[in-house]
Amino acid sequence: MLDLAVLSRPKTQSDVLDLIQQAAERKEPVEVVGQGSRRGVGHHVDAAHVLDLSELSGVISYEPDELVLTAKAGTSLAEIERLLAAEKQELAFEPIDHGLLFGHPAGRGTLGGVIASNASGPRRLKAGAARDHVLGVHAVSGRGEAFKSGGRVVKNVTGYDLSKGMAGSWGTLAVITEISVKVLPRAETSATIAIMGLDDKAGVAALCAAMGSAAEISGAAHIPAAVAANLPVAELQGASCTLMRLEGFEPSVVYRAGRVAEMFATAGEIVRVDADASAKLWRSIRDVEPFAGLSTPLWRFSVTPMEAPAIVDALARQFAFRHVYDWSGGLIWLEPVDAPSHGHASVIRAAIQARGGGHATLIRSANVTENVPRFEPQPAALAGLSQRLKEGFDPLNILNPGRMG
Repeated sequence: MLDLAVLSRPKTQSDVLDLIQQAAERKEPVEVVGQGSRRGVGHHVDAAHVLDLSELSGVISYEPDELVLTAKAGTSLAEIERLLAAEKQELAFEPIDHGLLFGHPAGRGTLGGVIASNASGPRRLKAGAARDHVLGVHAVSGRGEAFKSGGRVVKNVTGYDLSKGMAGSWGTLAVITEISVKVLPRAETSATIAIMGLDDKAGVAALCAAMGSAAEISGAAHIPAAVAANLPVAELQGASCTLMRLEGFEPSVVYRAGRVAEMFATAGEIVRVDADASAKLWRSIRDVEPFAGLSTPLWRFSVTPMEAPAIVDALARQFAFRHVYDWSGGLIWLEPVDAPSHGHASVIRAAIQARGGGHATLIRSANVTENVPRFEPQPAALAGLSQRLKEGFDPLNILNPGRMG
């Protein structure tokens, strides 16, 4: 029998299958990682072995005309993005690079990590989440069984839901070894219209109004002044800024940007950020760069957009923090100034439930020593369904045990 340690860095799906079968036979837990850029998210995994997928790497096929790319799970996202950029294409869901939040260099994330975490950036509100772009996967379950779902072409929908089900599972259901994703043409140019000086409530209201217009907004964020000082565009520093991104062919972007500027002409000072500066700005928002590499807790809330300012206001009466809004207010990043052992978890989750509900995830749990759920606790019915799903794929609980609580 092969030693598990020998296969800790498998190069093929067969290697992964052998390792998981041995782990299942011995009932020995395995921590599944790519390049470790998201390893800090969730609870600590107490496992006897680490399954490092960084050498399970390489693009298997890329068909620009068909808008489909297939790669091994350990393929770096940076490599994929370079390949797509050469064909003027992209991953439209704009995946966040979580590694920066933990002090890792940019570009260490892998395609498998992106899909396992369902990592989606500012364009999610227009293009959908990572799971919406998964066409198919090959994987190995905790039972030690290899399976595949979906296919390499957009029209193939066999097993589609199972492929999507791997997204957001954080490696607790199966080890993904190969992924096919839909890619899309990259926009010719972009521009960002910024309204300066709005408070949170007015800023989120403006974003929601813009999203309801015909402007085809592909990014909608409100950055309070305390955080705007760290943005990479000098014109936006010094005051709060409410940001609306427009992408597409240049004549269309110019026209729509003008209409949006007219729409909010009386709301405050209007600043326009074009092309390269706009792209740099939204990379910063995507990767939450103002909060990157710090030793403070960092929360991620998913809430009803129009309720977001009220949630923030309620929390501001309890403790001090810095925050930003993305997804037109539907996504809040919040960094407490202090770092109590409980991370303000109960106060945060109570405030969210009091305003329409949502989810609060403790992405970076620095200095949070109490047994605080990192992921939002599920209602009983949903928790039961999740448990049955876990039992179906990983009945011995050997894959990333405890990662999600």
